[in-house]
Amino acid sequence: MTVEIYSTDTDSGQISVIRKEGSTYRTVKEIPIGNAPRGGVKFTRDGRGFVSNTSANTVSELDALSHREVTRITVGFGPRGLGVVPGEHYLLVSNSGSNTVSIVDLETRQELRQVAVGRDPRHMMITADGTAAYICVWGSSYIAKLDLTGLAEGKPELVRETTRIQIGENLHPYSLNFDRTGTRALVACNTGAVVPVIDLATDTVIAKAETEIDGCRAIAFTPDNKFALATLERNNTIAVIDLATYRVTRSIRTGPGPRGIAIDDADETLYVSAFARNTQFEPDHDHPQMAHSVTVHNIKDVDLADADATVPFEELPVGFGPCSVAVFNTERASFAADKVDTAVANLVTPVVS
Repeated sequence: MTVEIYSTDTDSGQISVIRKEGSTYRTVKEIPIGNAPRGGVKFTRDGRGFVSNTSANTVSELDALSHREVTRITVGFGPRGLGVVPGEHYLLVSNSGSNTVSIVDLETRQELRQVAVGRDPRHMMITADGTAAYICVWGSSYIAKLDLTGLAEGKPELVRETTRIQIGENLHPYSLNFDRTGTRALVACNTGAVVPVIDLATDTVIAKAETEIDGCRAIAFTPDNKFALATLERNNTIAVIDLATYRVTRSIRTGPGPRGIAIDDADETLYVSAFARNTQFEPDHDHPQMAHSVTVHNIKDVDLADADATVPFEELPVGFGPCSVAVFNTERASFAADKVDTAVANLVTPVVS
């Protein structure tokens, strides 16, 4: 099986593409994009990838087949989080500098409108049925819920914020993720040593998992949905949270300044961005220590309830300031060989490097 790991390298202004074939990793391309890209690349089924350029008002579209930037889509100021709406006709973009969420038509590559939310929105998740989006509003410390039902009717003008989920004062939610059942959301908060748990049926906080330290950046879930994995940037660890009790069972030492986290369900391999811009760490040859890298942990045969179980690792060098990571399964993609070339030929605005 072949998968590709996409590292968003903020300080280098690029996406590093690493291919895994068997147990071997190799860098196949470094794709230059816009200034200060943020967030993991979000893919459609046919290999269109999207990533925000935060120091500009654009989103780069990538082609996963040819590993190139296709175009840049103009949105609001300071774009951060992204979400492809199921059906793949629309893209949502949170604009941290505009306090809005852009709705983008993926056929025309045009922004249709912006929906107002609170101050400094960040990363998001969209429900599997495409009826709602949950967005971390970092500056106002709440989770915004957008009603997306109008998009199914081709009416983006009907999209609006309907609910504000209060998670706690000054927690500054950065990102969130849905568990495997789609019934709960866990929220990574920059301040406050807790991970709020939201019941998506009632849109209320039902628990707060206490962590060793604040500075949580991202959440992933094990394939069996028994554990959540939360990156803690300030102490270079992954907190393992038991989803039955909402208690941390152990910590996994990972690379310096961990931010983004993704898991390949097929072989239960974790990929963690080692951002490390201002993080202090002590070199330890028994633990990951490489800055500007993606740390790889295989947890397939690891008992995550056992605090003493060894978690194997290796480190993959990428560009400077990797903030996020995504996994793309090339074998499951439904590529159309001439689709990207046709799209590029029809573009009105070319990519400007």
